[in-house]
Amino acid sequence: MTGAEIKLRLEELCKVQGLLEDVPDTNPFTLKVPKEHYLAVCQALKHSEGLYFDQLACLSGVDLGPESGLMEVVVHLSSIPYAHQLALKVRLARPADPQEETEAIPSLSGIWRAADWHEREAYDLLGIRFENHPDLRRILLPADWIGFPLRKDYREQEQYHGIKVIY
Repeated sequence: MTGAEIKLRLEELCKVQGLLEDVPDTNPFTLKVPKEHYLAVCQALKHSEGLYFDQLACLSGVDLGPESGLMEVVVHLSSIPYAHQLALKVRLARPADPQEETEAIPSLSGIWRAADWHEREAYDLLGIRFENHPDLRRILLPADWIGFPLRKDYREQEQYHGIKVIY
């Protein structure tokens, strides 16, 4: 199944005609999905005959910078039985305050268990919140760390529990 065929099938299944946008010149085929349709599209990708994307290979957060006012979640999926791949991009509003979390996006951990730790990493390093995540807490940094280090406007704290951070 080609990327264009997958897109058409999703538009039929999710009743989102004209809302899914191709990202040109990408490999694998990539679709931009509106945040409000993200969960429904992912459920259709996992559970629909002919699609059956059974593997979430990667979920990453991307900071598009303070000037853009946007962040993205990028999801790479594979269908092992049908041998096709797909990437999804979902844009979120980026908070002006670099220490503030983003608006919430639905968690995919109920669809693909592998999303659990990927979402925790995106939360920990970028502050992207995942609604209905079973255990959304920091995974790499201490629980009381201030800020999100992969944000483009991140400023390191000078000290952490009396230990100099900036060298």
